[in-house]
Amino acid sequence: MISTVILQAAAGGSNMLSTVVPMVLIMVVFYFFMIRPQVKKAKEHKKLVAELKKGDKIITTAGIHGRIADMNDATFLIEVEGGVKIRFDKSAVSLDATKAATAPAKA
Repeated sequence: MISTVILQAAAGGSNMLSTVVPMVLIMVVFYFFMIRPQVKKAKEHKKLVAELKKGDKIITTAGIHGRIADMNDATFLIEVEGGVKIRFDKSAVSLDATKAATAPAKA
């Protein structure tokens, strides 16, 4: 009687293990293919925005090309063609065109 209870508990444990292992593997794959690249991209963007200074040429996520005329804590004042100035949030910057123009082309 006792031995059957022990065998049933052991069988249930292996069934639980076969359920938990695939879930853990799915979470590990999800982390390495979804979460980790997004965190890395966010760190790179934060570094890019921190390094920008007045006079740098930038491109916004909307595709607007301009030069930084003024900076605040959370915004840039961007001067575009014809002397028009537009205020953008710092998160709207997608590329530092000054560095992109001087960087060597990748083969």
